[in-house]
Amino acid sequence: MGNQWSNEERTLRELEQRSGCNFPGCHYRPSNRKNWMSSLNPERLKVNQIVWPGTHNSATNLDLAHLLIPAYPLIFYLFAQCQSESIYNQLVLGTRLLDIRVNKDRLICHGVLISYVIDVVISDIKRFLSETESEIIILEIRTEFGHNDPPGFETYLEQQLGEYLIPQNNQVFHKAVAEILPKRIICIWKPRNSDPPRPGGLLWSSGYLQDNWIDTNVPTTKFEGNLNNLSRQPPVSSRNYFYRVENTLTPQAAAIDWFVKPITHRIHGFRRLFLAQCVLRNIIDRLQVFSTDFIDEDFVDACVGLTWARIEGHA
Repeated sequence: MGNQWSNEERTLRELEQRSGCNFPGCHYRPSNRKNWMSSLNPERLKVNQIVWPGTHNSATNLDLAHLLIPAYPLIFYLFAQCQSESIYNQLVLGTRLLDIRVNKDRLICHGVLISYVIDVVISDIKRFLSETESEIIILEIRTEFGHNDPPGFETYLEQQLGEYLIPQNNQVFHKAVAEILPKRIICIWKPRNSDPPRPGGLLWSSGYLQDNWIDTNVPTTKFEGNLNNLSRQPPVSSRNYFYRVENTLTPQAAAIDWFVKPITHRIHGFRRLFLAQCVLRNIIDRLQVFSTDFIDEDFVDACVGLTWARIEGHA
């Protein structure tokens, strides 16, 4: 098994050596990741120019003492943990898309793993927004697979976040950030059984955030699959939805490959190679949301650098 992953990573390393990892804005570093949209000038920065750094399963920064599962907590923890930082710390680091999963009791969950209440997430978001002025967040909240929708959840979100919510409107994609302020959150609510958010309301429906999940623990399969799926999308300038690419790998029980963090490392370091390949394959104008497990500063910097390049007309 070890040789298989070594060969997979070698394939990507060889591609890296042949083509390099340079892309427009690759050397850019934001002076303040907490306020990186502000530093790029909200008057100039359009929503469809942003490359949104996102986190996959954002609210899985779990403390073992708070896991609400009946047995084998360590195993489930290692299988389900996808982030190590709190929601607030992720936002301060530069994350601008959050992927939140809930169950019928408004508890955060990832598969069988259940942890804290959604109020913790909402509190962290409000704290971050109170400390910044021009940062826009895409907040995706969905009912986790295999669970039922929390009753009255749409009303709950509107009551908790109403003053910040950007109403559903296709024109938002073509506006500058400054035109949207002081509203700060594009909240996409994806129930499993309930009616979707109504057109023109405060919440956005599932079609506004699309992706093609590739369920694999093989880095080259995910890497090339992401490129192929992205190539089928229209350019960001001509579409009225967000499209997400995830630089992640999925544990496979059949392969005795259960834990997220070890397999994440097989693809984690190839984020800049992916952006460089998007340029070489002439699909960089399709990239919009780029998400990862265990987000770090370099991942944020790569996304912000490409955003800067778009504003300056280099990409």
